[in-house]
Amino acid sequence: MKQLRIYLDNCSYNRPFDDQSQMRIFLEAQAEMYIQGLIIDSKIQLVCSYMSVYENNDNPHEEQRECIADFLQNAVDFVDYDKADAVEKRAENIMKSNIKHKDAIHISCAVESGCEYFITTDDKVLSKYKNIDITVIDPVNFIKIFEEANA
Repeated sequence: MKQLRIYLDNCSYNRPFDDQSQMRIFLEAQAEMYIQGLIIDSKIQLVCSYMSVYENNDNPHEEQRECIADFLQNAVDFVDYDKADAVEKRAENIMKSNIKHKDAIHISCAVESGCEYFITTDDKVLSKYKNIDITVIDPVNFIKIFEEANA
């Protein structure tokens, strides 16, 4: 049976490091860490990309950067820069939905690698990108769907 493939954007990886005093941030952080547990337990597959690495390397917080870099090692697939032409072409279409370039690259990489879900905490991406190629979802709602499907 084919395992579910997901792609987490960088704001999702960083959510557990955000100020947890807001309930939404706390819930998203808990869901993101639960998703990481599913990945570690091989219940779902993680895909990352050259853009994941690039954005993480740009993180000014060394501890967060190292923690996320370590977790990226759990990816079963990596969309490398050698696929950048196809990724960029798709990203151009994605940007027509008012999605920023880096976010469009992330989504394009997720589609390129056959992911079913693109998980983000970015409200702009969640509200603007609607496409049949991939489901864009926040961590909390992903957990709801995952648990219903695996009950």
